[in-house]
Amino acid sequence: MKYFKLAEFDDAPGTGKNMKKDFLLKLEKAREYAGIPFIITSGFRSKETNERLIREGYKASPNSSHLKGVAVDIKCNNSNDRIKIVKALILAGFTRIGIAKSFIHCDTDLEKNDAIWLY
Repeated sequence: MKYFKLAEFDDAPGTGKNMKKDFLLKLEKAREYAGIPFIITSGFRSKETNERLIREGYKASPNSSHLKGVAVDIKCNNSNDRIKIVKALILAGFTRIGIAKSFIHCDTDLEKNDAIWLY
């Protein structure tokens, strides 16, 4: 990959290898379009990590797309980067995007409806 190392998607050392290749290729395309770095704050998640996040009060879903290796959260805390990232994700073909104050979620979970939502 040109822009990412698998370790950036790790939940625990080495788990980034569980990310789906087609998802990563689409994310690479979005990163190219955006022209700014994508800092991954959450990539692949183990069941244990996901359950811990739920217990700690984060808006993690029990059937999170992160568990399948088809989702990431990208750090973002300003409007200029937010528009660049969202436009790039849409151009790259992402149809599931969540926008929070400090991050943008994207996934390619085929078991879920297309949507753009706010946290």
